[in-house]
Amino acid sequence: MALQIYNSLSRQKEIFVPVHSGVVGMYVCGPTVYGHAHLGHAKSYVSFDVVARWLRQSGYRVRYVQNITDVGHLTDDADEGEDKIARQARLEKIDPMEVAQYYTRSFYEDMDRLGVERPNIAPTATGHIPEQIALIEELVRKGHAYEVNGNVYFSVHSFPEYGKLSGRTDQEALQSGTRVESRNEKRHPSDFALWKKAEEGHLMQWQSPWGMGYPGWHVECSAMSMKYLGDTVDIHGGGMENKFPHHDCEIAQSEAATGKPYVRYWMHNNMVTVNGIKMGKSLKNFVNLKELFNTFDPLVIRFFILQSHYRSPLDFSETAIQASASGLEKLRDTKKRILQTVAGSGSIDTEGFRMKMTEAMDDDFNTPLAISILFEFSKAINGALDKTEGLCESVMADALLFFDTFAGTVLGIMGPVGVDPIQADANSRMALDKVVTLLLDMRADARKNKDFALSDRIREKLLDAGIEVKDTREGASWSLKTET
Repeated sequence: MALQIYNSLSRQKEIFVPVHSGVVGMYVCGPTVYGHAHLGHAKSYVSFDVVARWLRQSGYRVRYVQNITDVGHLTDDADEGEDKIARQARLEKIDPMEVAQYYTRSFYEDMDRLGVERPNIAPTATGHIPEQIALIEELVRKGHAYEVNGNVYFSVHSFPEYGKLSGRTDQEALQSGTRVESRNEKRHPSDFALWKKAEEGHLMQWQSPWGMGYPGWHVECSAMSMKYLGDTVDIHGGGMENKFPHHDCEIAQSEAATGKPYVRYWMHNNMVTVNGIKMGKSLKNFVNLKELFNTFDPLVIRFFILQSHYRSPLDFSETAIQASASGLEKLRDTKKRILQTVAGSGSIDTEGFRMKMTEAMDDDFNTPLAISILFEFSKAINGALDKTEGLCESVMADALLFFDTFAGTVLGIMGPVGVDPIQADANSRMALDKVVTLLLDMRADARKNKDFALSDRIREKLLDAGIEVKDTREGASWSLKTET
């Protein structure tokens, strides 16, 4: 069975054929770094981590690009409101780039703990301003964009296929999120911003042919994906909420500029819900990963996420995570039992399980089915060990390799055979969490009692130990001072 991927554009599964044989260019929309990562982020980046892992396991050479949005993402996710990072900087009374750098470090720290492998390239929007300006200039030159009062807008009517990914009609786009003030300046309310004129005092602005300003949110992904992966990208991933307007806008501006198909396979992960309601920062119902890691092993969180297909919603509850913890422990116990068993004469059909696992992963990365096969395999192993004095040496080696390949390399829920460094790191981090939390509680008491000398001393000592403390409205948070 060949690898099949559900293409959000065609709304059906398609056999995967990359632009260049044996090579995959994959772009996934990264985070807007104005706060700590939550479980919704974890679902997206764990899901696409497994996609990249399986492609590599299948023999492809993968170039995985995942951006960092550090400018241009406005609070209403379209063309109105305040830049999310600039807003956070104003609330915290620090420079926007300090906000972006702090939360970028925090994001990678959390992803590392979840076993998410780093992308090959992690470009930032602020680091690619010239590329974005060049793309906008090309769109203006070809008549797909126009400038008004220092703002540059993409003309949706110049691209008849606008909305083909989300399925929204032009009229629906016209009615979506429009405001009176934007209608007066745009030719059509559905036109979207490529470049925004910087207001007086705006801290994040660059010189452009249209004056001082900053890029729109949508243009950064087109500019960076095409810079590193070419005019046509094999796989573009992101959350379902990004289909409109973000990905529809990406398609329009990219294909208008190049005249070529922008993406071959669009993949969208579903959302995390809390009591059936989407989890998100704007709804203030999100579960902060750092807080979650204080209670649960990060690999249990990863296991919990992968028990849901990437295209299915994932409903959060501590009961469900506890069940995942029990299930993962059973798989670990089976591997330990193999390692501790003396070789005998027992046997199981390891190759049959390997074929079933491959079929599951080739069927649009079906991780819930893959995990169920892991449990079937574990049951078969334990059954054989219960009936015999042990497995023969070749079967033991195959069984351990099976766990190492599929539970380890592919799903990332267990470490190499005989060693689990991620688990060991998770245990160490949980202990560190408890110690730092205790010190932060002491610091909070000191601040409450106006003992600012003690408060400052605790913060300085933590900083000397490589632990950065940030005071927010919700209280103090911390992260390791590591380079990204």
